[in-house]
Amino acid sequence: MWNVLLSFSGLVALIQLLFLPFFPESPPYLLLQKGDKAGCLKAMKQLWGEGNYQTEFDDMMKEKALTKGTKIMNVLEVLKERSLYPQLSVMLILLVSLQLCGLSATANLQESIIPYVSLGVAISELISVIFCSSIIDHCGRRVLLWRGYLVMALILVLLETSLLLSDQFLWMRYCNVILIFLFIIAYGIGP
Repeated sequence: MWNVLLSFSGLVALIQLLFLPFFPESPPYLLLQKGDKAGCLKAMKQLWGEGNYQTEFDDMMKEKALTKGTKIMNVLEVLKERSLYPQLSVMLILLVSLQLCGLSATANLQESIIPYVSLGVAISELISVIFCSSIIDHCGRRVLLWRGYLVMALILVLLETSLLLSDQFLWMRYCNVILIFLFIIAYGIGP
């Protein structure tokens, strides 16, 4: 039934494509990118209902004043800008590293529980996104990075130990899975 599960995301995308034209543009996009004040206020009323949104509008105007001299680049311009190559390289390495690390293959599990492990990986990624987005402003990116790498290193040491013991104790395989989930959460919160 994997093909049904895989087609589900395509069905959701199709529904979004059908209904997206009926929704207004984002108010910040209309004001900050297009400079359409009337469209911004109209979109606010359409999205949030009737009311006075002057405070929100003033906040967006302040943001517009702060970003007035900033040039907004599209993806192609970002890729052509040589000064951004170091940042892009680090970002790509971080994004690809989790996909290519092979952690899920190290758990040495029965084939019947692999779908549950895949579901657990997805839930772990969701937890890390929600948790990271709520604490990043409080802690700062640098602290999250070094703590994330520190926790990931500790988890990898524990994972290696549990892998060595998994042949002697069958229950250690489940510890491997839990450690993999924790590694993914630490990766998502940190790097």
